[in-house]
Amino acid sequence: MAQTPVAAPYLHADAVSVSYGATRVLDRVSLTVARGELVALLGSSGCGKTTLLRSIAGFVVPTEGRIVVDGRDITRLPPEARGTAMMFQSYALWPHMNVAANIGYGLRMRGKPRDEIAKRVGEMLRLLQLEGYGERTIGALSGGQKQRVALGRALAVDPSVLLLDEPMSNLDYRVRLELRHELRALQQRVGITAIYVTHDREEALTLADRIAVIDAGRIAQLGTPDEVFHRPVSPFVAGFMGADNAIDVVRSGDAWSWPASAGPGGARARAHFRADRARLAPPGTDGGRGTLAIDGTVGQRVYLGTQYRYRIHAGADDFWVEDAERREEGAPVRALVPPEALLVFPAAA
Repeated sequence: MAQTPVAAPYLHADAVSVSYGATRVLDRVSLTVARGELVALLGSSGCGKTTLLRSIAGFVVPTEGRIVVDGRDITRLPPEARGTAMMFQSYALWPHMNVAANIGYGLRMRGKPRDEIAKRVGEMLRLLQLEGYGERTIGALSGGQKQRVALGRALAVDPSVLLLDEPMSNLDYRVRLELRHELRALQQRVGITAIYVTHDREEALTLADRIAVIDAGRIAQLGTPDEVFHRPVSPFVAGFMGADNAIDVVRSGDAWSWPASAGPGGARARAHFRADRARLAPPGTDGGRGTLAIDGTVGQRVYLGTQYRYRIHAGADDFWVEDAERREEGAPVRALVPPEALLVFPAAA
């Protein structure tokens, strides 16, 4: 599918396929990344996002296609010859080495002089706000500090492309929130080209210049966070980006109506919407011009702190709505969805 244009592509994965026996994990995936850009690969487990990352890193050899970085074909080069650096989900830090030794590990493997290594390690400690931590053992660090050390080790070798494989998945939610903003600010300050694998929608929206949503070994959509969130190109992308409520509707004049059997000869479609874009009202409430009105009953109530999340039963459809008012399970309600909140796709054959 067509991609959002990228100025001066720096990294180009060109029709890359990866197969394990008869199973094709990546199916002719093409991706371009500009110099200094951070692209998030977003998808569920097993979709192929980590395989694409590992293909760029050199740990997986494509069965088809090629990978080019800064005009150099690296498709068949071993990992150490690519000039890339990878930050793993587990961080893979050496427990018997202190912080400074871990950060300088890649430089020592490249045979750099001791004074050059010490200078570069000092730069990384300052950059990552870890000054004074050089002599500490890895076991004495918090999860967030370990993540910074792993990032420092990757950046110390001055890679052409930084590859990050779900580096925050082992951290608690509060720490993840803090480190997302730190990582984004650091990436922009350093100006490094980066590819970030995640299954977390919020993480991708927060960090990325562009997001590639991957489904079954293919890129389902590639665009800016705003494009992918507000203008998904398929029901799959809409659902993955949070619009996972889906009901059958029918065209009624210049609007959509429910149930889908309403109105003679109207075009049928499948409408997606987010739980926080609908509201609940008493049965019979007029939501205004173009508003989709769905009558149902409260099937389940979940308290979120500032509001409630309700599962609504409406005929054969179930969907969720977030609302501030407390309602009892079994109560009749009308869900109202404004027209601008509807993401409408052709009905499945």
